[in-house]
Amino acid sequence: MSGPTVFRASAIFDGSVVHRDRQLVVEDGRVKGLAPLADTPARSRIVDTEAEWLSPGFVDWQVNGGGGVLFNDNPSPEGLARIADAHRCFGTTALLPTVITDEPAVTKAAAAAAAEATQQGAPGIVGIHFEGPHISVARKGVHDPRFIRPMERDDLALLRRRDLGRIVATVAPENATVDDVAALAQAGTIVSLGHTATDHDTARRYFSAGARAVTHLFNAMEPLHHRQPGLIGAALENPDIYCGLIADGHHVHPSVLSMVFAAGPKTRLTLVTDAMSSVGDPSDTFELNGRIVHRKGGRLTIEDGTLAGSDLDMISAIRFSVRECGVAMVDALRMATSVPASMLGLETIGSLRPGARADIVALHDSLDIAQVHMAGEPDP
Repeated sequence: MSGPTVFRASAIFDGSVVHRDRQLVVEDGRVKGLAPLADTPARSRIVDTEAEWLSPGFVDWQVNGGGGVLFNDNPSPEGLARIADAHRCFGTTALLPTVITDEPAVTKAAAAAAAEATQQGAPGIVGIHFEGPHISVARKGVHDPRFIRPMERDDLALLRRRDLGRIVATVAPENATVDDVAALAQAGTIVSLGHTATDHDTARRYFSAGARAVTHLFNAMEPLHHRQPGLIGAALENPDIYCGLIADGHHVHPSVLSMVFAAGPKTRLTLVTDAMSSVGDPSDTFELNGRIVHRKGGRLTIEDGTLAGSDLDMISAIRFSVRECGVAMVDALRMATSVPASMLGLETIGSLRPGARADIVALHDSLDIAQVHMAGEPDP
């Protein structure tokens, strides 16, 4: 029987705090614990990452695509594998593939793919995010209005399935009732409000009914106004609501991100990418519901200038938060690891504490990735 594997770096961030003068001990794909540098277990295989930091793998609950694959266009286990592979080299070791508003057949195929992937333990796939079709036409963003519609009984059944892993459902009060939200929350579905023109009081009612998150805060919702705080105000004042933030400088101005990060608390702010198929792919154009999306200067837009998701990967979101928004490195890492894992209820992911899956990202002080390991094994 082989011995444990020991990972070494100058600092180890376990998802909560930083440890120095320690080494990370991994056995059978799980974190066994931390040990002093002078107390290496017998028969250990030592991995000197030559990096300054070890972090848990990143967790992203909004990924539309990657590696040239858009989930809506390829709702299959093979498509999911390509998306997960594309994001893993950027440090993301757990993600929710996100199917946006589309015809019902696409949504059902996406659910079937997620069910197969999660049941087979496909690397990196931990569930599914349904972003629409039960959103607001007024705040549709790039979503195709042809497919936006109210939630019905069959939709509730799909969103309450128990074989899809972790489920996030982005809905708007315009097309999902308070009772819908309560039923989903009772079934364990994580309801996120987004793509909505809802007001402050309505948002608070939906949070009371069980909604627990907000999808890409500031984007596709009414702007924050000092007399009409809307969904943004309702979310930021509520300590129990998780907020996804796209930190690329295009979706939210760096000064606004800085204000939100400073106000915190970091225990409910999560970095998300909203990544499209362009991440990990050289193409400068792709098709979305029959429309051409152009990539230029880090922005993805359709012909009328509407943002169409992002060209963002998670390590770039962390870098932007640190370099452009003044966020401490540890806080940025926390918003990409333990906080989204907590939101999703993933007890063994997003940390490097004993019993956790040994999904590890080795980082330089420059926030360049040195190595990625899944369950203690190097990513090819």
